[in-house]
Amino acid sequence: MNTPDRNFMNIKILMFGDVMGGIGRKAIDQVLPKLKKELKPDLIIANAENIAHGKGVTKNTLDELIKSGVDFFTSGDHIFSKKEVIPLLEQEDSMIIRPANYPPDVPGLGYKIIEIGTRKILIINLIGRVFMKNDYDCPFRKIDQILEEVKKEKPNVIFIDFHTEVTSEIRALGFYVDGRVSAVIGTHTHIPTADAQILSKGTAYLSDVGMVGAKDSVLGVDKENIIRGFLTQMPVEHEIPKAGKAIVNAVFIEVDPKTKEAKKIKRIDKEVEI
Repeated sequence: MNTPDRNFMNIKILMFGDVMGGIGRKAIDQVLPKLKKELKPDLIIANAENIAHGKGVTKNTLDELIKSGVDFFTSGDHIFSKKEVIPLLEQEDSMIIRPANYPPDVPGLGYKIIEIGTRKILIINLIGRVFMKNDYDCPFRKIDQILEEVKKEKPNVIFIDFHTEVTSEIRALGFYVDGRVSAVIGTHTHIPTADAQILSKGTAYLSDVGMVGAKDSVLGVDKENIIRGFLTQMPVEHEIPKAGKAIVNAVFIEVDPKTKEAKKIKRIDKEVEI
């Protein structure tokens, strides 16, 4: 029997939603070995902007997820919450990117091409502007610019993590790039959406993956503190539960490397005890 040529097989990508603190990191460590055995992904991605106790990235927290089996990391509006992330972003072999539509001269890269064998996977990080506190550049014009810049590279997969506050913005961008990219996957709200689909021109789409973090919480944060904040309108600490039930929200995508079109997208939602 001939061994299948993997260069012509679908490229499989597994992506985890926003990983919230230590409980989220431990949940990935617990579920990933089984998922790797079951799904056999070529690339594993996680949104890492909340991995260091809910806000930002440190070397130790990033290394912990790499040790658990995550290959690459996207981020969002909290990426610069901890200064030690800057040298991590600037390393030549860095496996973490920040949103590409930050203003010019911001540290780090907004996209990167990962090579798996002879196949090239372009990962792009964008951030939305609606209801975000900072004034980011236009994500629509930025994606046009990036796609023009990488045209000569001829990537087999083009994967976008769009970090957005509202579903209308990511929905619009999904249609804007349909047929030009392989996948547009939303992060940031920590709430999983039920609209995983392949758009009419072949782009996999999901408004929000969700998160990896404490189940009995408000977006991964201690619920009592958040409730008290709404009741009193006073500042409260954002404490991340360290143990208990954790939810693991992820998405699995298969892409035809010859056409860049998505052939499969499905949600993965699990619970584990930490």
